[in-house]
Amino acid sequence: MAYTFKQTLLPSSKYSIKAPYIMVPQYITVHNTANDAPATNEIAYMINNNNQVSYHVAVDDKEVIQTIPFNRNAWHCGDGGGSTDPDAHKKGNRISIGVEICYSKSGGARYGVAEENAVQYIAKLLKQYGWGIERVKKHQDWNSKYCPHRILAEDRWNSFLKRIEEAMKPIEIQKLTEKDDDIMKFTNSTTENTVRDYIKQAVDKDKIDKSWLDKFDAGMLTTGDFEGLKIIIAQRSN
Repeated sequence: MAYTFKQTLLPSSKYSIKAPYIMVPQYITVHNTANDAPATNEIAYMINNNNQVSYHVAVDDKEVIQTIPFNRNAWHCGDGGGSTDPDAHKKGNRISIGVEICYSKSGGARYGVAEENAVQYIAKLLKQYGWGIERVKKHQDWNSKYCPHRILAEDRWNSFLKRIEEAMKPIEIQKLTEKDDDIMKFTNSTTENTVRDYIKQAVDKDKIDKSWLDKFDAGMLTTGDFEGLKIIIAQRSN
């Protein structure tokens, strides 16, 4: 999964509305946009309006776009101006990087790719800051709003975090895990053939790349791979 990173920065003249405080980030907060616009449109709309609503990054199926520097706050957690004290009641807006995942309203292939791009980008940020997975929060954690709505509705928050953790591992460790611990094994040919047919049908319908079928045939598909493929296939069937 590859994305293009770019910056479309909020003009400093709008800091008083969108990003008024200096910030030392301590968390990453995940959101779903609840509509189907690409990241460039989301960023343009946020910059051009005068609402006290803002975030740092928007992610779609092609791009990760940063609009607010990480040393300034954004209004994305719904918990007010609050305090920079992590033990205070109101804090998310003041100490967390807001990441919006695009295309979440209708789902489909674009959302699946956007979510995976967010997984990879958040993993990169965590490594950059030297943080662990406990630094990743839901919007819901700050003010109880049902967000990121798509991930919550599909009951995938824990698996979303696990995907980030996996993405943080060095490539060598990921490969070692695949080879030693997680390769799919079958006790009978009927089950194996059923799984293969399921993957082949998804390939034939252009829902996934043929490389996944090749990986299965080579005996290298992991259970984690298969769980991820099922999510992607389901999303792309909408």
